[in-house]
Amino acid sequence: MKISNVLNFVKAHRASLATGLALAAILVSGLMTYADRACARAAQGRVFQSVADVPERQIGLVLGTSRETRHGKPNLHFKQRIEAAAALFRAGKVKHLLVSGDNHIASYSEPDDMRDALVAAGVPASAITCDYAGFHTLDSIVRAKEIFGVPRCTIITENFHCPRALWIASQHSLDAIAFAAPDVRLKSWSIRADAREQLARAWCTVDACVLHRGPKFLGPKEPILISTIAK
Repeated sequence: MKISNVLNFVKAHRASLATGLALAAILVSGLMTYADRACARAAQGRVFQSVADVPERQIGLVLGTSRETRHGKPNLHFKQRIEAAAALFRAGKVKHLLVSGDNHIASYSEPDDMRDALVAAGVPASAITCDYAGFHTLDSIVRAKEIFGVPRCTIITENFHCPRALWIASQHSLDAIAFAAPDVRLKSWSIRADAREQLARAWCTVDACVLHRGPKFLGPKEPILISTIAK
């Protein structure tokens, strides 16, 4: 279609287009407001920021992120989550860590990177289980319950991410609390993370209320044996 035809169409239908855009903006705004409130309710009283205050649970679920940014620089989100998970383990607040992330190609493995970083931080490899199909927060949480047999856990991620993770857990009957690693303090990082999180929360609402989407992969059960961990 020629640009002139597009311009003529816009001029001829500008009132209808303006109304449609206004309605779309109202819908998106309402969706984001609902998602924010739902996440806040799910997180109330369930997010902890001090290791000393976290109730003990057998399993810590570490939500995945890449070790490096797309520009090859160290990913500060990765660093924060690894440090938080190692601190909980050292304090005896969790006995075993389930690291869940993306491994869609052989040369990219968030779970392996997280495991290696945790081992370097002093966590025994025997206390770590990798989930290689945690492509999104939803996948990681549902698979923790359905594939790895985790009935209750401490989710480990940054503060901004905790409410959405807990909301997803509540939607899928996983008894979860969250330990909030400190958010990255660099302004450029925090603005980008906040913007992405707002969109992710809105999309989560669509997933939960409209699409009823499940994980990309489930597969055979691989239960983490809690009785063995406790000994």
